[in-house]
Amino acid sequence: MIALIIWIVGIVLTVMAAIEIWGWKSVDAIKRLLVIIILLVTSWIGLLIYYFWGKKNLPGMLK
Repeated sequence: MIALIIWIVGIVLTVMAAIEIWGWKSVDAIKRLLVIIILLVTSWIGLLIYYFWGKKNLPGMLK
């Protein structure tokens, strides 16, 4: 039961992050798509990096 809850939380956070990344209008669509794919492939590690570091820094780095 706990594993199901953790899995659902991971899916929700991943979808939220993907929506936020797609909203970066200052970044090219190909770069946004690439970041979303990397986020999906790296699972929890990618989510942690995105929420603690990438959310602030990635849009500026990808311009």
